[in-house]
Amino acid sequence: MSNAAPLDIEAIASGGTNFGLKDEIRAYWSKRAETFDLSYGHRIRSDAELEAWARLIASHAPVAAGARALELASGTGEITRVLLSLGCSVDAVDLCEPMIARARAKHADAAVRFHLGDAENTMMADEAYDLVICRHLVWTLIDPALALADWLRVLKPGGTLVVIDGDWVTLSRRSVLLKRFSGLIDRFTGVASTWDQATHQRILNGVHFRDGLRAPALEAMLREVGFEPLRVGPLSGIAHRQFATASWSERLRLLAAQGQSFILSARKPG
Repeated sequence: MSNAAPLDIEAIASGGTNFGLKDEIRAYWSKRAETFDLSYGHRIRSDAELEAWARLIASHAPVAAGARALELASGTGEITRVLLSLGCSVDAVDLCEPMIARARAKHADAAVRFHLGDAENTMMADEAYDLVICRHLVWTLIDPALALADWLRVLKPGGTLVVIDGDWVTLSRRSVLLKRFSGLIDRFTGVASTWDQATHQRILNGVHFRDGLRAPALEAMLREVGFEPLRVGPLSGIAHRQFATASWSERLRLLAAQGQSFILSARKPG
């Protein structure tokens, strides 16, 4: 992989033939690395939330100390913190160098190996991991069938895939109103947006799950590539902990997101 600086998406014409959707995804999240931990729902802000994440993930994928975990789209290393608290040895893959740089700074002395790479084609060894896990990745996939097949390949027989994601497209009228009120509070209090909504929407328009990521559709894809779906559930205990450390604007967004998020686990036969 090149160590060149991330592309500046604002300086590149959207119709450029050498700048595809994957490049735009890399550039967008490279830029967002600067403020990613400021966005609600990304940074784990308290020990109580960290423990809630650990309980939730362990309930879907019981892992013994020393288990090998592959974390995909590891970002600034927040779910990495959870995996380390569970005693996992972690390989963390992310498409964006600025995200990896921030994660490295958090975990300089930990049992983590960071890799610049593509979650849809990890290039990791066959049957190497007890756990493959990702948060807020699957909705961005361009070719989810290819990605899921790759994740099946790198899991040991009997290993578990855990997906934490949601349907961010299909919004109820209540959710739309709550997000609108949240935006009004931000404008009134002078809180700047931490993300580029126009670019975000352009990326969403190009990905596979542009109409929303729903758990039943993902379960069907998992079965097709050879996984055995285990269970789907809400992010039990997480929203309550996030609510405790959130601003009023963030609390409205958390309420708006109720029912959108899910955690799904599936197993590789063997």
